[in-house]
Amino acid sequence: MGRLQGRAAFVTGAAGGIGLAIALAMAREGARVGVADINADLLGRAIDDAKGLDIHAYECNVADRMAVRHAVDAHAEASGGLDILVNNAVRFHYAPLAEFPEDIASQMLDVGIKGVYWCFQAATPHLIRRGGGCIINLSSIAVSMAIPNAAVYTSIKGAIDALTRQQAAELGPHGIRVNALAPGSVPTPGANSVIDASGWKSRAGKSVLKRLPTAEEIADAAVFLASDEAKSITGVTLKIDSGMTITGP
Repeated sequence: MGRLQGRAAFVTGAAGGIGLAIALAMAREGARVGVADINADLLGRAIDDAKGLDIHAYECNVADRMAVRHAVDAHAEASGGLDILVNNAVRFHYAPLAEFPEDIASQMLDVGIKGVYWCFQAATPHLIRRGGGCIINLSSIAVSMAIPNAAVYTSIKGAIDALTRQQAAELGPHGIRVNALAPGSVPTPGANSVIDASGWKSRAGKSVLKRLPTAEEIADAAVFLASDEAKSITGVTLKIDSGMTITGP
């Protein structure tokens, strides 16, 4: 039996990249996984690639509170409950803060912070009824480093770290654990939109291991945090960065 056998998980921003890697890894460990994303075409292709796994798609904009609630409720009803929530949805844009477009900043905040609020609100009643479970939020090592033109993104991820601790304190009495994963530089379609080939090479060179972590390695850590192996771990942010942050920017 897999480490997540018989459990139900809901993963946002799961049409590609780290979110999809987490969804696939959890499904391989026996979970019934709901994958949510605003991009219906990419979501459909992701489901096609996941044939044979217990994965179900929900087109959903996490910035829409009621849409989130309907999607989470639908997956919980179909699965007989909910045990795991992974808040991965994010919007990327790098630009100098003094010139940052208001509309893009609003979209990033709506997805990156409000979206986590709405998913938290939608999932918590199901987790409480289940008698426990876990929430995994996606942070970033950007919180620990000064990255040019990343002020809005970094601010969002810093808020995620603080929110993770607060959620852990609130939900601990219900047996619900809340942790965050802080990936290093991981080549994904979203990250490729703001980092070019020379940027990836530079990041790899700055890491202790001289390599970048993969989306699949982030997914392995998510499975660990969701499993009984991590049943006493809550309120932490786990860095997976090939040692980049211990040497500085």
